[in-house]
Amino acid sequence: MKFVTKSPVILFILIIASLASNGQTTKKNTPKFDMVDFNRKFEVVQWLVDYDNVAWKTTDVVMAQDKAEMAKLGAEWFCFQDTNKVWHAVYGKLTNTKYDLVFHFVMDSASKINRTTEKLEQEFLDSHALALKTAGTKLAASIPANSPRFNQYIRRNADKTFSVWLLPSFQTDGLAVYGGEAIYQIDQTGSKITKDESYFQKAFRGFKSVPPREIWLNYSEQEKPSLGAIFFVWYYKPYFTTIFIDNSDSTSSTINSGASGFVWVHVEKSKKDEVKLK
Repeated sequence: MKFVTKSPVILFILIIASLASNGQTTKKNTPKFDMVDFNRKFEVVQWLVDYDNVAWKTTDVVMAQDKAEMAKLGAEWFCFQDTNKVWHAVYGKLTNTKYDLVFHFVMDSASKINRTTEKLEQEFLDSHALALKTAGTKLAASIPANSPRFNQYIRRNADKTFSVWLLPSFQTDGLAVYGGEAIYQIDQTGSKITKDESYFQKAFRGFKSVPPREIWLNYSEQEKPSLGAIFFVWYYKPYFTTIFIDNSDSTSSTINSGASGFVWVHVEKSKKDEVKLK
């Protein structure tokens, strides 16, 4: 029996593996998969993938800029959407608590990128940069020194606090890595972590992106898909034929349904089922 829920972007299908063959449902086999939690995380993931796209494209533009200006850059750069949902990317350097802006780009709906001299409030720049530094410092203290590289994502909330996500990047050797995700809520000043929702497995694991093939992410110790796992599937779906998230009670994956785009398929495990990792 299939349970279908539509969202503005994607179709979700929930398959209950333990249902009786006649398709009748009872309280005992009512779906337990937490679709509300999944949808909440997936909404963030879609935004993160959009952010990542802006970051990559504007970074390419930065690399073509004057070398003297590039020498002024630090580690604190970020993207944001304005009130009209237009994407911006700023590059500069945080010195003590002041952010020195070097490059400011705007990307239009056609993905055309232009450098702009539009003025941004200094407090806006300073607090974003400081929040990134705070998150980066916390992450560095939480993982081994030889860990994979991470990408950073930041969003200012309505109350001017910050949400910061640090996720393993696509490594330079073509390795797609999973097993760790840093998620922090940071105060309005950017200097204090107020909530830590990070999750790290005992070790980072990964897959070479070539050749395309079916892969399984082992999260069997968790009941629900983590945000990092959902991000991995959504970001790397062009590189692999199928990506499965293997949780304790379910598996999640996407399929390309053609005109309707990608569809999430969640399969609940029965107690008798044993899903083998591939």
